[in-house]
Amino acid sequence: MSLDPSTFRPRFPWWGGDLQTLANRLRGVTVDLAPHRSERLSFPFDDGDTLLAMLDRPAVPQSTRPLVLLIHGLTGAEASTYVLSQARLLLERGFTVLRLNLRGAGPSRALCRGQYYAGRSQDLRALLPLLPAELTRNGIAAVGYSLGGAMLLKYLGEEGATTPIRAAASVCAPIDLAATCDYMLRPRNIVYHRHILGQMKRDATGEGAAVSAKERAAILSSKSIREYDEVFIAPRHGFAGADDYYERCKPVRFMAGIRIPTLVIASLDDPWIPGATYTSYDWAGNTALHPLLPQSGGHVGFHGAGDNQPWSDRIVAEFLDRFHRF
Repeated sequence: MSLDPSTFRPRFPWWGGDLQTLANRLRGVTVDLAPHRSERLSFPFDDGDTLLAMLDRPAVPQSTRPLVLLIHGLTGAEASTYVLSQARLLLERGFTVLRLNLRGAGPSRALCRGQYYAGRSQDLRALLPLLPAELTRNGIAAVGYSLGGAMLLKYLGEEGATTPIRAAASVCAPIDLAATCDYMLRPRNIVYHRHILGQMKRDATGEGAAVSAKERAAILSSKSIREYDEVFIAPRHGFAGADDYYERCKPVRFMAGIRIPTLVIASLDDPWIPGATYTSYDWAGNTALHPLLPQSGGHVGFHGAGDNQPWSDRIVAEFLDRFHRF
């Protein structure tokens, strides 16, 4: 496997960061996991919330493969196209896959009083000991997308060598939360921002959410993601405000502590996340980190020439192949 960003070449007609980002939606892509077998798992937490996940077993399992945990991004869930696409490729290679729904996301929403956010790495810490031993006997790997990638990188940095995860990857994670928020709030992103904020409000006030009348009003009246974080996420979770939340939870504060092989993929034309947050990071300071930063790819896009499978899916699968014997 070559960790060379130049191996990604955009596929016609998905040129530029915006088309790369929107390609799945514009194409109406659906992903079928058959003939692989899926079953529902639930993970009750001590605080009363329950996270749901979908376990996918390969039709032709390979006994030495680890369990791969897939963690969706903001407003995503187990059935997000990018999650299913990666799951299918991993299943074809004999990996067992667990598609997690974070606290208050997707099917987990009705069973959770609380809500996930980028800094909620404690939920990963609580989840891992709950995984059945028969699934983890060959180890655990993890892949996080966007916000899920930020949560994963923070967790890995906090845990260092003590984590039971033995290899990991992040795809288009916002490693600097404040810079990403500012970047998203640029006028050119107004359509993206309006859509994402609407989805965040829906998730935060959905069935099962324990929000007071004051919180509900604050959520629904928020005019921006920053305001949503200021009036809901920050006070709910003990931060002084959005800026305090962003500063204390940004992954770049923790990445120096990562001690397991971790692939970090991001495109430099991502319309949501500033490429400068990646190019300015001191990657040479931590040999556990393997950055892969192509010039193009959009946000969780990477629709490459010569293959309908996203380039990032194949790179992640090959990276995990390298480290599957723990």
